[in-house]
Amino acid sequence: MTEKLYERDSDLTTCEATVLECEPAPDGFAVVLDRTVLFPEGGGQLSDTGTINGAIVKHVRETKGKIVHECAGEFPVGGRVTVQVNWTDRLDHMQQHCGEHILSFAFWKLFNANNVGFHMNERMVTIDLDKEVTMEEAFRAEDLANRQVWENRPVTVSYVPHTEVNKLPMRKKNEKLTGILRVVAVQDGDICTCCGTHPTATGVVGLIKITKIEKHKGGTRVEFLCGRWALEDARKKMQCIQDASNMLSTKEEKVCEGIGRLEEEIAGLKEKLRAAVGQLQENEIKTLLQEAPVNAAGCKIMISVKDGYEPKNAKTLFGKLTDIPNTVVAVIYHSGERVNYMFGLGEGAEGDCRTVIAKANELFGGKGGGKKESAQGGAPYAEDWKEKAEQMIAFLRE
Repeated sequence: MTEKLYERDSDLTTCEATVLECEPAPDGFAVVLDRTVLFPEGGGQLSDTGTINGAIVKHVRETKGKIVHECAGEFPVGGRVTVQVNWTDRLDHMQQHCGEHILSFAFWKLFNANNVGFHMNERMVTIDLDKEVTMEEAFRAEDLANRQVWENRPVTVSYVPHTEVNKLPMRKKNEKLTGILRVVAVQDGDICTCCGTHPTATGVVGLIKITKIEKHKGGTRVEFLCGRWALEDARKKMQCIQDASNMLSTKEEKVCEGIGRLEEEIAGLKEKLRAAVGQLQENEIKTLLQEAPVNAAGCKIMISVKDGYEPKNAKTLFGKLTDIPNTVVAVIYHSGERVNYMFGLGEGAEGDCRTVIAKANELFGGKGGGKKESAQGGAPYAEDWKEKAEQMIAFLRE
């Protein structure tokens, strides 16, 4: 068993240790020590990072009672090493985890909402509540949580027999836990069992900022950040608002109004564009009808080749052409990094689009399929796509 120094003193940054195991691993070596200051991922908290004798430790995990350090360096079993924690990561993780306790307590105290899930990823922390809360309620909980941070209340760790835990005013209890339990308590605030690292006072958390709430499995998922992560997130969003303000030529507090006006303008332009495209298509269809060759079965061959065409407009044009009776239709168009093709038969027309799509796939090096009356496919863009389109047109005329 590895002695967990981080449980007794979360401010301890270094220690001397003896190597118990060192085995090859996919990205280096799996090192087990007799003692460590590095916290293994667990309980919702991310793993510490650090070094062993200067060799990078990217991740720490606990497996079957062993704390395994995923390390870049190899060390002899029985050798003495120096373990050093990356304090920036440790402080970030402590701020998030302690902030989670404080914020969860605030929701529980104010609204009787229980935290039933905690997740910490890089730059995103969430808690899942067992009831729905409004944005106004979330801000009330945020206010209470930050007051507890700014009051710099003591945070203590104690070890209590599970038979005594029920005597404590705990926010949540796990009846399955037995033996000596580690209890983390904020003075006149949150009390719960926890294996994570925490600062000795709430002031270290600095700031708790809710960034998003959403409905989740009958309750609410609350996204938030604490400390340095919250500060850097606020800076990034401030820069985004300033950039948007400059682009819209409006005050920062009126950015949403400016975006609303821009959306109205865009909607109007899109409507005009749809009307213009529709008129162009009607004119094109008239021209195609006048110039369309007729095959041996007496069907008009209606072919449209487009460069830089929107898929939505292509589908509309294809639908209009196939609505014309006794026609063989092909729409071939380039859009972005793709060349797409659609083939269809108007009512009464003879043919088999499965044969046509097979030829198109062969010519363009693409994939597609369909049925006798209609088929479609596509291929990666190639500079000679128009030449291939001409070969396809020749095939249809034959």
